[in-house]
Amino acid sequence: MKFLIWILVAALVIMHQDFWNWDSSEIYLGFLPVGLTYHIGISLAASFVWAMACWLAWPKGVDEFENEPAPVTSAREGDKA
Repeated sequence: MKFLIWILVAALVIMHQDFWNWDSSEIYLGFLPVGLTYHIGISLAASFVWAMACWLAWPKGVDEFENEPAPVTSAREGDKA
């Protein structure tokens, strides 16, 4: 699954360059230039890939330390008041 996430991230990096839209003067929805519309889509795709990475590829047990009690440490002699 991690391999799929890396492939999707690499695809997003390549698609982010959008050199094919540089000379386009198209307008979408009456006010959005094609470059801005494209980057809205890329941003939504990036958030979807990040959600997939967190849900499918996050290592198990990483967050378990939050529920454990803090370790007890003894004070050194020089630290006593």
